[in-house]
Amino acid sequence: QVQLVESGAGSVQAGGSLRLSCVFSGRTNYGLTVGWFRQAPGKEREMVAAITTRNGDTYYTDSMKGRVTISKDNSKNTVYLQMDSLEPEDTAVYSCAARWGSTYYPDVSAYGYWGQGTQVTVSS
Repeated sequence: QVQLVESGAGSVQAGGSLRLSCVFSGRTNYGLTVGWFRQAPGKEREMVAAITTRNGDTYYTDSMKGRVTISKDNSKNTVYLQMDSLEPEDTAVYSCAARWGSTYYPDVSAYGYWGQGTQVTVSS
C-alpha cells in the first residue's frame, strides 16, 4: 500500500505561482512513479507531469508544459509541482498518484494510489 497526501492548495491571480506538495508513505522501497493530475469542472482528469522516485526521471504532458516543474526530495518522501504563469484555465482539483516501478504511463488507470486532491483556483 502507498499513501499520498497533497498540500499547497490556494487561490492566485492569473500570472501567479503555486507549489504543490505530495508526501508519500508506505511500501515505497521498490521505487515509485508519482504523477500529478488535474481535473477541471466538466472535464476528464489528465496528467500534468510525473517523476520516478528512484532515478528522478521527469515527464511532462502538453497540458502545462513549460509552466510547471516536477521535483522530488527523497529524504522527505515528497514530490513537488511548481506551477508558474498560472491561467484561469488551470483552475482544477490537483491530485498526486503513484504506481510501483519506474515505468512512465500518462494514463489515469495506470495509477492505483491516489491522494485526496487539492483545489487550485486562478482568477483573472
